[in-house]
Amino acid sequence: MTKQVLIAGAGPTGLTLAIELARRGVGVRIVEKAESFFTGSRGDGLQPRTLEVFEDLGVIDAVLAAGLPPMPIKAYVGGEFVREQLFGEHVDPTPDVPYPMVRSRTEGILRDRLAEFGVQVELGTELVGFEQDESGVRATVRRDGVEAGGIRETVAADYLVGADGGRSFVRKELGIAFEGTTDESIRMLLGDVQADGLDHAFGYWFSAPEDPMSGIMLTPLSGGAQFQFGAPLDDGQVEASLSTLQAKLDALTGGMTVKLHDLSWSTVWRPNVRLAERFRVGRVFIAGDAAHVHPPTGGQGLNTGVQDGYNLGWKLADGSPELLDSYEPERRAVAARVLGLSSELMRKYADGEPDAHERGPGTRQLDISYRGGPLSPRSDDKLRAGDRAPDAPVFDVNGKQVRLFELFRGPHATSLVFGDGPADGEHVHRVLPAGETAQGSDFVDTDGHAYAAYGASAGARVTIRPDGYVANWQG
Repeated sequence: MTKQVLIAGAGPTGLTLAIELARRGVGVRIVEKAESFFTGSRGDGLQPRTLEVFEDLGVIDAVLAAGLPPMPIKAYVGGEFVREQLFGEHVDPTPDVPYPMVRSRTEGILRDRLAEFGVQVELGTELVGFEQDESGVRATVRRDGVEAGGIRETVAADYLVGADGGRSFVRKELGIAFEGTTDESIRMLLGDVQADGLDHAFGYWFSAPEDPMSGIMLTPLSGGAQFQFGAPLDDGQVEASLSTLQAKLDALTGGMTVKLHDLSWSTVWRPNVRLAERFRVGRVFIAGDAAHVHPPTGGQGLNTGVQDGYNLGWKLADGSPELLDSYEPERRAVAARVLGLSSELMRKYADGEPDAHERGPGTRQLDISYRGGPLSPRSDDKLRAGDRAPDAPVFDVNGKQVRLFELFRGPHATSLVFGDGPADGEHVHRVLPAGETAQGSDFVDTDGHAYAAYGASAGARVTIRPDGYVANWQG
């Protein structure tokens, strides 16, 4: 009998998980409490590892076409131009790291991909209760008018996943502690707005001469003429309105004429840094913001949630106790590490440190590893079990260049055999050293990239998990 999974929450985390399940033939329903899809810009910074995930999910071309690369920022102090610098770390593509960071709206693209598997997000459908036993989960959803009470339906599923945000109903019903703090001393006004008088090809920073490190940032958004607006709020300012935005900007532009209009989304934000004590109780899991809430510094929230869904999807589809038990220790350890990184960047921003807006290599999420976890108990350098499996170019038997990520793409595990050795079976590929001749279905390394990326020598065999991490290393 086909497994059935119910997902509460249709943001990037829930959508990623739904795609992972649907492409494996798992029955999935994804319900969303909101009556309409969110169109704002929260979580639009996509890190290189997330882009690799999106390649595997089949949406990378659409995401890149809709995205913007790191852009130059023009800084003004008291209305006077002072410098121009690149916002975000510039990283050139390499054979083993093919995608630098971009900024792109993704939810619509993920929904379209999910629809290709015949699954639609059920809007206006709220999870209002559930119970579970050893055989499955019985959930109650309310639809066709959440505010008025609507129609109730009982949904039977093998598993329930709460991807329902920082105020997660699922997490609260499970009684899972959400440990952390909310800092009321820092408040920011965030929104998406159009700005006459500014070139959409640039980002902008406006500040006062007496406090040049504290100011207003306007960052171009993809897919139109809007900017994302971020400004600190004084104690007496609470209204997330266009007039508040305009007044804050006018106070810092020194007579420059910048007219804001068409505010499509705004909110008052406070630093909220929290990590769930558990990510699973029985047949019920939590993921994304339901499990960990990040400050925006470093651009880690959406990216960490997407990888939660990517990690959990193949494990739910398999259903083995060993894999299901591995979700929490693998992903909670990553979330704790990333929260520490984001919080440190937030501290630098609050303290006005010059490097507060700089994102180091750790924010790209390429160094995430599950070494030492339940599926990768050994952690010595030679084994590399738990590490991300890098991309590299190879040639096929016809001399056509192929990327290793193309071999990994799809819901299967993959094995690479370096040099001579048996390579029989589906998704098992032999990679010969540069200069040798491929026979049959073998591949030849291109300029030593594959051997170098994997630190491999003749006889090594590497098995890659469906989520792109090394399962085991032999040789």
